[in-house]
Amino acid sequence: MPVLVVTAVPAERDAVAVACAPAGIDVLAAGAGPAAAAARTAVALERRSAGGRPYGLVVSAGIGGGFAPLAPVGSVAVASEIVAADLGAETPAGPEPFASVSELGFGTTVHLPPEGLSRAVAEAAGAALGPVLTVSTATGTAERAALLAHRHPGALAEAMEGFGVAEAAEACGGVPVLEVRAVSNAVGPRDRAAWRFAEALDALTAAFGRIVPVLDGWRDLDRRQD
Repeated sequence: MPVLVVTAVPAERDAVAVACAPAGIDVLAAGAGPAAAAARTAVALERRSAGGRPYGLVVSAGIGGGFAPLAPVGSVAVASEIVAADLGAETPAGPEPFASVSELGFGTTVHLPPEGLSRAVAEAAGAALGPVLTVSTATGTAERAALLAHRHPGALAEAMEGFGVAEAAEACGGVPVLEVRAVSNAVGPRDRAAWRFAEALDALTAAFGRIVPVLDGWRDLDRRQD
């Protein structure tokens, strides 16, 4: 079963490829944001289906912001849920000034990775397991961070691509999807001096070094079921 890992930028791709390339796992830098991630992931999935054995698993991976204290800088988060946190509409009344797309009846805002696989990946990586949020605008205030944490209890991290990757995977035949994030900064006020990109990329490489054997086991199980 071929596996595709999708990152946003080349630096993330290169950090993941150190562990993935020797195992024959493809890694794609698809661009920042959910739209670019969805479009380029869908193209990669369709090309693989047309030209050979389809991908059997897609992993959204990279760095992101962590919700303190659940996901401190330098830690790794694995998604139990991939959530579109700001896809919806503002509402003028009621206890919550936001209605999600699913609440509006226009689609879904949550994709669920395979539970057993996501748990095994988290255990192998020494990572926390919980919701990972996809946003189109990165959080820049304490008030916004508190609102997201309240709206999505137990959220570990926010990034900008996971839901787009998951939407593409669902549209291209319901391919299973995971999300793995190394935390480079705290979700909240933007303080670039406190961001730790290099450390997060190192943590991402180390995590995938431990994750790849789990993914290989998933691929072996898939082969035995063919």
